[in-house]
Amino acid sequence: MTETRGSTATPERARPDKKGEGRQSAVARISLFYRQVIAELRKVIWPTRDQLTTYWVVVLVFVLVVMAIVSLLDLGIGSLMFRIFG
Repeated sequence: MTETRGSTATPERARPDKKGEGRQSAVARISLFYRQVIAELRKVIWPTRDQLTTYWVVVLVFVLVVMAIVSLLDLGIGSLMFRIFG
């Protein structure tokens, strides 16, 4: 019994044609792309207004906290450098 797991062979449908048969025009490929994008967007679970507001507040608070930490570190390291080299 031969095992096919981990095989690197390309499936038949994914192999390119040698003669160029079955090629789609650029318009058909773009149309297919947009249809696939719309199909994927329909699968998205969009947040409610309350969830969106909550997420926005959480992100805003997090950014402000990180800004405060970085500012304090910058101030502390700057004053330390002035004491050492200043």
